[in-house]
Amino acid sequence: MIQDVPSTTPSLDVRGVRYAYPDGHVALHGVDLTVARGERVALLGPNGAGKTTLVLHLNGILTATEGSITVGGLAVEADRARLAEIRRRVGIVFQDPDDQLFLPTVAEDVAFGPANLGLRGADLAARVDEALAAVGMSAQRDRAPHHLSFGQRRRVAVATVLAMRPEILVLDEPSSNLDPAARRELATILRALPVTLLMVTHDLPYAFELCDRSVILDAGRIVADGPTADLLGDEELLARHRLELPYPFSPVRK
Repeated sequence: MIQDVPSTTPSLDVRGVRYAYPDGHVALHGVDLTVARGERVALLGPNGAGKTTLVLHLNGILTATEGSITVGGLAVEADRARLAEIRRRVGIVFQDPDDQLFLPTVAEDVAFGPANLGLRGADLAARVDEALAAVGMSAQRDRAPHHLSFGQRRRVAVATVLAMRPEILVLDEPSSNLDPAARRELATILRALPVTLLMVTHDLPYAFELCDRSVILDAGRIVADGPTADLLGDEELLARHRLELPYPFSPVRK
């Protein structure tokens, strides 16, 4: 975690971010979004809403045409040294875990990022042990990732990001392609993590389960921001933005 800024500094502060692709298509129209430290926010919206475009701005893969982004008080800028620190602070877990797992063993995959930061020896081993324990994969540390189940690979992908001790954990469709048991196991793990969480998902019940707050992005604009239960309980709002709850799910806190 980041120790050098006040705890009141938000994990994420997006101000007036506009982005146009080279072909002229405007994907984001002045997006404002603030996420407090430790907050868990679901980013919802139909396909083509701009969710992925926004996420790719958070660690400098894309650069805003207008506006600004800060992560833990540090501005996202094109400076090489600044980007290295931003990418440590913003850990993105992609939808396909095989995009992040490419080394012979689980432990080597988890060690890759911290080793690139210069960690060695006991410090590196401790970082790997910590990340694997957090996702319940310590016993699989010496296995080849491609021998694991899909759900296990997703948990290892989360561990590769946690090993960097990020400020924000960004999850892209974390429940996709998981069987019910793996889905439940991942939810238990995510609830226990002491990080700020931004979850991009079409799985509205998963958003309800894990995030007290949700934001709906549509056509490059934030069109709703509030308690997840309130947004999911508004049938007209969901229909207007091509979102739908599965029957018979009801967004009522027990």
